[in-house]
Amino acid sequence: MTDLATNQIRKGPPSLSEAVARIGADAGAHEVTDAFHIVDTLSTLAQTGEAITVYPMGQDFTMARIDAIDADQRTFILDLAEDIRLAEGKLIFVAALGGNAKIQFELDASGSLLPGRARAVELPLPETCQVLNRRAEARLESPLSGSYGARFVLLGKEFELPLYDFSLGGVGLRATPEQAYEFYVGKKIEGVELELGPSLTVIADLEVRLLRPFRTFLLGQQVQVGCRISNISMQMKQRLDRAVSKVQTKR
Repeated sequence: MTDLATNQIRKGPPSLSEAVARIGADAGAHEVTDAFHIVDTLSTLAQTGEAITVYPMGQDFTMARIDAIDADQRTFILDLAEDIRLAEGKLIFVAALGGNAKIQFELDASGSLLPGRARAVELPLPETCQVLNRRAEARLESPLSGSYGARFVLLGKEFELPLYDFSLGGVGLRATPEQAYEFYVGKKIEGVELELGPSLTVIADLEVRLLRPFRTFLLGQQVQVGCRISNISMQMKQRLDRAVSKVQTKR
């Protein structure tokens, strides 16, 4: 499971005053299906201890927070704020994102209680969610023309992986199954050189947040390595801003 950041100040148990209303059908929310985005967003909610409002069928809403994420098993642990048993059927989860945005997803209430933890329930990660007024950075696919990739040394081995998308907050790498064997969710990669087009290199530290196998017609079995930028200097951040703006302008 992903470990909570030791230097992250986590909020205390959620209260009813932190409840977030459900997103209306005509609110203009957009659907997110990318596994990396979903895992990354829910991991951030777990790290901050952000309040999760749970709307069970036939029951009043209750408060909770995400205790931990297991990206490999595609599950998460929900820590309820009170001793209740969630009703069977559909659950709607809503949480605030960065002040003026929120996320909503639905799951079936078939999670299992964890031994010794009366308020903890293990549930599957959602495959899709709705985001309203999203403030998280949109990921941009790397242009077909130009050089986009990541170079770094890990455990004495040199890696040079293609970069298929990037944003102000993270990057997506493509690896072979053999290369991906060196990674796991939570792995820190320091001093990564990100080549973002002609004559533009950004150096940053990355944290692996997702490993997802997939297959392509030309390359066969591949692995998506989704990474969050965990450390970057102000100068490098400005370079990254320019690279993102350049690609956005062209589109």
